[in-house]
Amino acid sequence: MPITRRATLAAATLLATPALGQSWPSRPIRIVVPFPPGGLVDTLARALAPRLTERFGQAVVVENRAGAGGNIGADLVAKAPPDGHTLLASSLGPVAVNQFIYATMPFDTQTAFAPIVLLISTPKVLCVGPQRPWADVAALVAAAKAAPGRLTAGSAGPGTSLHLALELFKRATGTEIQHVPYRGAAGAITDLVGGQIDMVIDNLPNILGQITAGQVRPLAAATTTRLAQLPQLPTMAESGIDFVFGTAFGMLAPAGTPPPIIARVAETVTEALRDPAIGGRLAQQGAILGGGAPADFAAVIAREKTLLEPVIRAANIRAE
Repeated sequence: MPITRRATLAAATLLATPALGQSWPSRPIRIVVPFPPGGLVDTLARALAPRLTERFGQAVVVENRAGAGGNIGADLVAKAPPDGHTLLASSLGPVAVNQFIYATMPFDTQTAFAPIVLLISTPKVLCVGPQRPWADVAALVAAAKAAPGRLTAGSAGPGTSLHLALELFKRATGTEIQHVPYRGAAGAITDLVGGQIDMVIDNLPNILGQITAGQVRPLAAATTTRLAQLPQLPTMAESGIDFVFGTAFGMLAPAGTPPPIIARVAETVTEALRDPAIGGRLAQQGAILGGGAPADFAAVIAREKTLLEPVIRAANIRAE
């Protein structure tokens, strides 16, 4: 984060501290993760919890409330008292994307949350099974155009970031590729390794192990620059494709949470992310550590909505 922005955020936090006094936190803080245990955001929230406990002087506990694409856990936070004792750690699905996929939402995405801080973002990598003949993206695209709808791509389910990445790739390349939804990314990767599907566009931390083990073949990264973990892998731009896409995860509070509390959490999380003991393992796996001011994260959410709404509507993506 730029020094001036960090200084501004720190100053706001220091000014807010006297007003907060000893009133917050007055009891344990709950971080709700609206997905099952073991995912990226769950892992990071659990790594952050001890540091936040130390800094805030109250226990910080992580609670998983999975279901409905993250809507169940997000709804719990949206309806919680806006006093800083219930926070949400999530992908942008419940707060930016689900409103375009679900027929009804249990909360108003526009007004339910106050963004706090970007936690991590994860670059996407297009991989094919080792049995497939394509050595680069150009060969894959040529095969897809030669047989529209015959190639298959797995995802973690309808409307997930893997599915949206596929739709963006299809738009960028003018191809028709059959979407094969799974209940989670693990099933898609298993079938990719086994040869049941042709390709997956997944988050790098999810599939790096299979790449390094030679179980899948990466063709390109949907990033602006090459990945440190895979420096020989070209970007989509280097492959002639205008396609940059990743997945962001962040922390939010119920709307109406006092700005001094939000500023203090943002500053503390940003500091914690810089500790290699907290974010180091995920960074080694390809995650890009976040941090920064609430306004920075709000801008990320806004960009996600603008990018994905037309894609979702054009592809008529609906939750099952």
